[in-house]
Amino acid sequence: MKLNLPTTLAACAALLPGASATIFYAGVAESSGEFGAWSPTAQVGTGLPGRFGVDYAFISNSGVDIMADKHKVNLFRVAFLLERMCPLSYGLGAKFNETHFDHFKESIDYITKKKGAYAILDPHNYMRYNNPSSQPFSGSVIGNSSDPTAATTAQFGAFWGELAKRFADNEKVIFGLMNEPHDMPSSLNLANLQAAIDGIRKTGAKNLIITPGNSWSGGHYWTKGGAEANSNWIQKLVDPLKNLAVDIHEYLDEDFSGGHLACTQEPAKNLAGVTAWLKENKLKAFITEFGGSNTTACVTMLNDMLDYMSNNEEYIGWTAWAAGPFWGPNSPCCTDQKQYGSLEPGSKAADGGPSLYDTIWLPVISKKVPAKLQWSGPASVNGGELTSR
Repeated sequence: MKLNLPTTLAACAALLPGASATIFYAGVAESSGEFGAWSPTAQVGTGLPGRFGVDYAFISNSGVDIMADKHKVNLFRVAFLLERMCPLSYGLGAKFNETHFDHFKESIDYITKKKGAYAILDPHNYMRYNNPSSQPFSGSVIGNSSDPTAATTAQFGAFWGELAKRFADNEKVIFGLMNEPHDMPSSLNLANLQAAIDGIRKTGAKNLIITPGNSWSGGHYWTKGGAEANSNWIQKLVDPLKNLAVDIHEYLDEDFSGGHLACTQEPAKNLAGVTAWLKENKLKAFITEFGGSNTTACVTMLNDMLDYMSNNEEYIGWTAWAAGPFWGPNSPCCTDQKQYGSLEPGSKAADGGPSLYDTIWLPVISKKVPAKLQWSGPASVNGGELTSR
């Protein structure tokens, strides 16, 4: 008798053939689409909707050109704010600010159609909606039924259904469900993520989906936290198309935030737990945020991080934090290394000197971009044909 059982994330990955460690996708996170909404007094509505090209932007075409053409990267993770895509007057859901969407789509099309690379859509909202003025802590947790101002789980699913419908015909678009959910029940995080997956697949979209965990999606904490640990929840997600991977973040500083100059956290040691969990559940993962400053320890640990991913078959892609036309000295808050600039080509440190593009990307990260990556075909948890460019 044939049983029509639901396909969990773990069951999906169990069907994948065995393979040696391969990175199919490598590149940078583009941080600027979430800019312009910060308020030191947490003033609700600050920077909304904002002025495109003045308060925020998504990419610099020239920066993408250099990364794709010179450094041969094939993946860009592009941040945006839910409150700009779905203004507060509409609420979270299927009704968009069409002008804002058009700007966003233009950037995604440039990456995927003009440059032939892949793009991760990144709602940079920490599983919150309605007040990004003091991210990452402001705003109502999506699906929190005890908060009358919170968007519902169903609204989150409707949002992703609409966004997926608009990109379903672009096989090089990857749906990153949410940036860094945190400080919420893992059961609610799971419900929200499943609603998003369901909304996406109901449209007929076959695109690769990457799912975060709770607790900032931190790899070092994935198996910790008792009953709330991501390792007890994320493998329960169901994707009928079996095209779902895990989205992990892992910084190297003292509190794993990426906000401090010194690198003190050894990546291999701190990723051992989540890697074992991935292996046990036969899952694949991307690390879509990692980074460090231009200290000797950071250089060593960044090399170790990139080597670790290349040597463990559970990892199929990565994006380093961060490039973007506004990231670096213009970062609104919360980092003691913003004076060092960003990974954006042509950017400068706050004092006009070399930026992290010059001191970290060129001598360290760029040298670890694989010579062969996937440049054609749909983004997939299985990867695709590897070619040089």
